[in-house]
Amino acid sequence: MNSKIKFFQSIHFKIALVFALVLLITIEIIGAVFVRQLERQNLNTFKQQIELPAYIENSISEQLSNTDTKAANKKIKAILSDVNNANITEIRVIDSKGIIRGTSSVNNQSIVGQKTTNEDIKKTISNNRSYDQNVYDDKTNTRYYVLSLPLLNSSTNSSVAGALYMRANLESVYASINKITLLSLSAALVAIALGLFVAIVISRAISVPIDEMKKQSIRIARGDFSGHVKVYGNDELGQLAGAVNNLSVRVEEAQDSTEADRRRLDGVLRHMSDGVLATDRRGNVTIINETATDLLSSSSETTVGTSILDVLHIRKDYTIRELLESEEEIIIDLSTEANELILHAYFSLIQRESGFISGLVCVLHDVTEQQREEQERRQFVSNVSHELRTPLTSVRSYVEALSDGAWKDPELAPNFLAVVQDETERMIRMINDLLSLSRMDAGTSKLNFEYINLNELINYILNRFDMILNNPDDSQPSKTYKIERIITDKDLWVDIDTDKFTQVVDNLMNNAIKYSPDGGTITVRLLETHNHVILTVSDQGLGIPRKDIAHVFDRFFRVDKARSRKQGGTGLGLAISKEVINLLGGQIWVDSVEGRGSNFYISLPYVPYEGDEWDDDSENS
Repeated sequence: MNSKIKFFQSIHFKIALVFALVLLITIEIIGAVFVRQLERQNLNTFKQQIELPAYIENSISEQLSNTDTKAANKKIKAILSDVNNANITEIRVIDSKGIIRGTSSVNNQSIVGQKTTNEDIKKTISNNRSYDQNVYDDKTNTRYYVLSLPLLNSSTNSSVAGALYMRANLESVYASINKITLLSLSAALVAIALGLFVAIVISRAISVPIDEMKKQSIRIARGDFSGHVKVYGNDELGQLAGAVNNLSVRVEEAQDSTEADRRRLDGVLRHMSDGVLATDRRGNVTIINETATDLLSSSSETTVGTSILDVLHIRKDYTIRELLESEEEIIIDLSTEANELILHAYFSLIQRESGFISGLVCVLHDVTEQQREEQERRQFVSNVSHELRTPLTSVRSYVEALSDGAWKDPELAPNFLAVVQDETERMIRMINDLLSLSRMDAGTSKLNFEYINLNELINYILNRFDMILNNPDDSQPSKTYKIERIITDKDLWVDIDTDKFTQVVDNLMNNAIKYSPDGGTITVRLLETHNHVILTVSDQGLGIPRKDIAHVFDRFFRVDKARSRKQGGTGLGLAISKEVINLLGGQIWVDSVEGRGSNFYISLPYVPYEGDEWDDDSENS
């Protein structure tokens, strides 16, 4: 836009050029008419000068009527020699039979007595009319005026006695015309030069304000409103310059207002928790905020200019017209195997006061967590209902049997009552677990943190399980298990809630014992990393299928539902363990291969405890 304009492309040059061309054309037209008129007048004057006196024509006519040809020819020659006209080059006398009777040219007397071949002379004799024309002699490069006049019979004045042929040199006439033409051309060139100078001065007076207005317009386009155009007068250009200055002020004010609105809008869009997209009337995205790009895993560079149907991946289900006409929210599922994402899209029209629809505004709200919580809530209610219905149904059946008289049977009654007691305890355990989870979810569960030696705690828990395995309960079938310990010798002091952590380890050990085969080995490892301690509980059981590993810590999830329920599990132990470890600031995960056992890992934050320094400080104090 600000490229340099060449001189011959500028308005300065164009105005001067137009003025010079108009002046040139005008002068040339006037000069052409003047030269043409001058040529005509000079030729007419020349023709009058070469006219022969009437007595000469009469004398020649009389001689043509004379029957004595020789005497007549001598007389004609004498008459022609008496003609004293420097403009006439040659005069010929031709009788009515076309015979040349005389010529004024001394060097051309041999043509006397010959038949003329000139067509104009023949036409003059036959038609009794005069003919004249300008001819050009290529040999001598000379222009001539040729005139052929009829000569009437002196006795009758009605019949043609012959013709008079004259040829006059026009070089003197055209030399005069050329001088005048050259003078006219010189005057025209001088006038054009003066006119061009005046045109340049005038065009500069016009183009300078225009150039200043152009430069100011370029500055305005760039956003620079500091300059002003100088007003040279009160004419149209002056008024235009004033209008440009006013325009600069108005545009600056509008630019500031627009920029403030844009910054305000950018700030609102940037800090919105919802994604926002705006489109033009064709549905192509024009504005997108950072939240929307994060939700859609895209960038503003690739999204702007793309159809909103492709950005939201809904081209197969909707058209732009349907989005314009629809006022209902749309649920968009963009979930993948690696990431779950569900969005609610709300569409509204960008409409002018005239009713013209110029685009769409789409607000995206991430409802993935809400959908997940809703799904988990429904699943939780379903699981609780199912888990409670089974023992309640069993209790109801045995109570009905006892009511029907089974209490009188000394063999059946104790068994029925034992089943009712076991199912009741199972429901109590389940309800207690649910209450624990509820308190953890609500954040009301209290933790009693204390520094403990984790090595001693793990050994204490494993010693307890060794005692249980060595003295099995008579109600349980006898199995042989082996607990292998791989525990670091270094004292590991961690800040945890002892009771809740013991509950987690008990749960992992109980699961390992339940699902390990007879004669299996349960391995417990405790080791230290740079800033964590890792506890691993490994068994040699059936393992967990790959598809179920991600759901092991879900509430009421069981890999083998029938076996778990038969062994009295509630399906909440691992869920409680995960919540406890998260509250302690650690992590819990599982690694398992189906048919080859499972490995449960617990990672807790650890800061090495320098006991010697503490002791030294205590002694010094």
